[in-house]
Amino acid sequence: MTLHLKTKITAVGPDVADLAEGGVLILFADGSPAELAEVSVLHRVEGEAAQTAPTVGTAIKVGDVSAEITAIGEKAWAKVLDIGHVVIKFTGASTTETPGEIAASEVDGAALTAALKEGADIIIGA
Repeated sequence: MTLHLKTKITAVGPDVADLAEGGVLILFADGSPAELAEVSVLHRVEGEAAQTAPTVGTAIKVGDVSAEITAIGEKAWAKVLDIGHVVIKFTGASTTETPGEIAASEVDGAALTAALKEGADIIIGA
């Protein structure tokens, strides 16, 4: 399986825990505007992100929390490549609500929140 993205968490916004408890994770590359950083996990990509988008069934790992992609919006991967931004909803949905989001299998909200620490890796793929 292809490694699509390996990124390291550099900061966790003060409002991230509330969203993560509900299974929503918002990623933005370092340097995002302050108002977005409040609800986002800021990250720095290690190496280069794959040019091809991941597909349904691709693994997502956030620290020690594992899931699989269940749907991917048509613009989600382009936003990852362009500005390092994506919304991942761990709901198990088979479709996305917006073209810029990724849906993934359900995870425990408390475990997801606990995994969101500075220095932790987020890996999509291999």
